[in-house]
Amino acid sequence: MLSLSVQAAEIQVSIDRNPVSLNESFQITFSASDQPDANPDFTPLKTNFEILNQQRSSNMSWVNGKSSRNEQWVVNLMAKQSGELLIPAIAFGSDSSSPLRIKVTDAPQTPSSHEDVFLDVEVTPENPYVQSQVLYSLKLFRRVQITQASLTEPEIKDAVVEKLGEDSNYTTQINGMDYWVTERKYAIFPQQSGVFTIAPLTLTAEVVTNQRPRFNGFFNRQLSETRRISSKAITLNVQPIPKSFTDPAWLSAESVKLEESWSDNRLQTKVGEPLTRTITLTAKGTTVGQLPELSDKTPIDGIKTYPDQPVLKEDKQSDGLIAIREEKIAYIPSKAGKFTLPALTINWFNNRSQKTEVASLPEISITALATGNQSVTAPPPSTQLPEDSLQTTSTATSDSLFWQGLSGCLALGWLLTSIMFYRRSRPKPSVDKKLKPKSIAGEGQKALKIACQQHNPQAAKLALLQWGKQRFAADNLTSIARYCIEPLRDEIVLLNESLYADKSANWDGQALWQAFSKANTIKLDMDKQDTTLEPLHRL
Repeated sequence: MLSLSVQAAEIQVSIDRNPVSLNESFQITFSASDQPDANPDFTPLKTNFEILNQQRSSNMSWVNGKSSRNEQWVVNLMAKQSGELLIPAIAFGSDSSSPLRIKVTDAPQTPSSHEDVFLDVEVTPENPYVQSQVLYSLKLFRRVQITQASLTEPEIKDAVVEKLGEDSNYTTQINGMDYWVTERKYAIFPQQSGVFTIAPLTLTAEVVTNQRPRFNGFFNRQLSETRRISSKAITLNVQPIPKSFTDPAWLSAESVKLEESWSDNRLQTKVGEPLTRTITLTAKGTTVGQLPELSDKTPIDGIKTYPDQPVLKEDKQSDGLIAIREEKIAYIPSKAGKFTLPALTINWFNNRSQKTEVASLPEISITALATGNQSVTAPPPSTQLPEDSLQTTSTATSDSLFWQGLSGCLALGWLLTSIMFYRRSRPKPSVDKKLKPKSIAGEGQKALKIACQQHNPQAAKLALLQWGKQRFAADNLTSIARYCIEPLRDEIVLLNESLYADKSANWDGQALWQAFSKANTIKLDMDKQDTTLEPLHRL
């Protein structure tokens, strides 16, 4: 009976966007990797939706001698009412898809006149927090054919703008007239608090008219006219960091997830061998530049820590930006035993619930086992041997010592000869090519000095970011401050707070430059005392 059982085909279901407006068409896609039991029955969809049309496609491929198949059904629908509607499970014979919910909003606002081409823009939210995500949506409505269209990009001072995914196309009805709609979305991240204005976007296109050419002929083209249409301006009131958020590293997002994995799930390794930990931080509604470092700099007695360069990714989806930071840390124990790694906590601000939340990994213990040469057991006592055996053993031992001594002398002579040959053949170092100890100041020192003298916080930030990227591979002021000593660390934190708390107009750069110069002198003195570093092997 088991051999005769047939595995049910898995039916995946997805929609092209959510939410949608009333009288707007949208697409539902049903996908199956195996042949379903029968053709689908879309009748249950007619309860809440009007079926406009449907298509079916099939795709087969061969990879490494194995065949794979994909069946797709695409259904264009239009909702009959607003609200949260259920897309019911669709039967494919004995197989079935999963139900899905979609939010249908009221019909878009009617334009002031019966324009055949117009633009509409909206933002969510209108009162965001600094460095929080703002979704900017642009919709082009048209009921005539257009060609050679060009559209300007949104511009906003002191903000990061990212385009999200591909444009979506659908149809809608306004005042009983059908419109084609092209929707484009952006994610905007204001970098300062205050009032900002997003300038209107302008569309320039050739609109095909219904007029006939003066002379009828085979080579005549359709007549068109150039039109320039602008959208409305959008004003944002960007809020500063709330006083309830006390962590120095500001992270505003919709959701944050912290995960870890290990090269050995038993959390065991041997002395001198690495155990690699992979930590992944995923945040929705922020950029990778806002994600904090994940490796803990706290020293652990008996373990050397070697963090690798972080891997940064951004996934641009239709409903926002997803930032991912992945770090690999190799732990190499120098002695046997059990070691406890501290817990990792990241405070972040949920801009939906307006509350501070914590993403964390608990403290964890790893075990280092002793290697073979670290535990030597004494040989068991041997029984008394006959006299002939003792003489044989003595002779073998003396012969072994003779050959060992001869081999040692030959090896020592070979080593001395190699050293003399290397010293004679090695070129003498040139005085001009001597390595100088690297000071704490980098290429951004001159720019930082000018910015501090002019009390320009934005220029000081850019100079510190350039210096920190070259010096520590850090990409934000909070990360740079962690590498610095006092009072430079405190001054960098004050600069960061003044930029994001709308206090940049009163910032005094003299204290920052004095702290930077003092840290530079200390670093040079340390380099003169000890210019040799222990070799670092990244794993």
